[in-house]
Amino acid sequence: MQDIAIKTFRNGLKAVFVPCEAESVAFGLFVSSGSRHETARTAGISHFIEHMLFKGTPSRKSIDITRAIEGRGGNFNACTSEEATIYYTHMPFEYLGEAVDILSDMYLNAEIDDDEFARERKVIVEEIKMCADDPEQVVVENLQRALFAGNQIGEPIAGTAQSLSKMVPGQLRAYMKSHYTPERTVAVVAGRFDVNEAASLIEKLLGRTGRKSRRKPSAAATLGKFGSVVPEITVAKDVQQAQLALGFRTFGAADGRKYAAVVLDGILGRGMSSRLFQEVRENRALSYDIGSRISLMSDVGMFIIQAGFDASKRDVLLSTIEREIKKVCSKKVPREELDRTKEFLCGNFRLSHERLLSKLFLHGASMMRFGRIISVDEQVEAIRKVTADEVRDVANSIFRFENRSASWVLPK
Repeated sequence: MQDIAIKTFRNGLKAVFVPCEAESVAFGLFVSSGSRHETARTAGISHFIEHMLFKGTPSRKSIDITRAIEGRGGNFNACTSEEATIYYTHMPFEYLGEAVDILSDMYLNAEIDDDEFARERKVIVEEIKMCADDPEQVVVENLQRALFAGNQIGEPIAGTAQSLSKMVPGQLRAYMKSHYTPERTVAVVAGRFDVNEAASLIEKLLGRTGRKSRRKPSAAATLGKFGSVVPEITVAKDVQQAQLALGFRTFGAADGRKYAAVVLDGILGRGMSSRLFQEVRENRALSYDIGSRISLMSDVGMFIIQAGFDASKRDVLLSTIEREIKKVCSKKVPREELDRTKEFLCGNFRLSHERLLSKLFLHGASMMRFGRIISVDEQVEAIRKVTADEVRDVANSIFRFENRSASWVLPK
């Protein structure tokens, strides 16, 4: 099997080739265009463009794209985050040519038809309403708004019905011209393929388009501009179970403490062996499900503890969580617990990246964020080196009151 390879084409496009044993191949395009690149006036435009790329090109109608992928047993999709929009397809290995051709056509030649624009705007508004009906999404969305108040990171990725209502097709076309450029894009191929053949194919379809910009691609437009955290945000909804998302604004993915933070996350709230699960659910029966996670962007991140619970237990739930936070800040994690958690994290990370699409996302995100590949082995090794002192130190740097917000969704 060939080694992982990286190629930069003349127009600035970067491509990552991840050959591995498989009966299929995945191809993806990672574009540096996310919600934090937007303004209040353009809120939701990156997500809107994501939808519109599936609506057809001069040579392909929307149904032609769908049939070409699904007709060969494949699937395709896209997603938008704060810092990127990603388009990807997963096909039997002999159809890599079709996969690259179709996604390249969408990326380069998508038509922003006025009628399709109007129809898809209605679809996105329905998507926003659907999310607003889900209390678990609402509690996290409100938490992010509180942690990043006054910053575009705190706003919904899909925008709002109000921001979408003011958009016109010409805005999307202009936004694509400035953001969908070769130097802001990374192509990734993972699975069963020949690296040289794949490189030639990508160069032909994507590596010669446009001109490399003389300007350095901007990072997030609102990089580093964050106001004070809003301590608490509460909404009442017609629900049976209350929701809590307790969050802390923290450092970003480039910070060397991130691996200690990952281990901290594992100790507190990853899996049924974690401290929060054992204390909150098993010992006190305060919640059916409780867990934590850390989400890192380029320069900033969030540590989130989330639980569903009976509203009458609100105070005791919060005090129990706070007690576990104080413990991990004041006392070093015992060696046995530390080793067990690191082994869990390393094993879970390795198993999750056996999947082809996981490999695609890992390598694409790594290249976009750091300009190089941070391999599974490198990350596993970094987790294994984390010490108990580092876990305690990073806990004290993250769990600070001025960085904390509590988001509640309570029954009316």
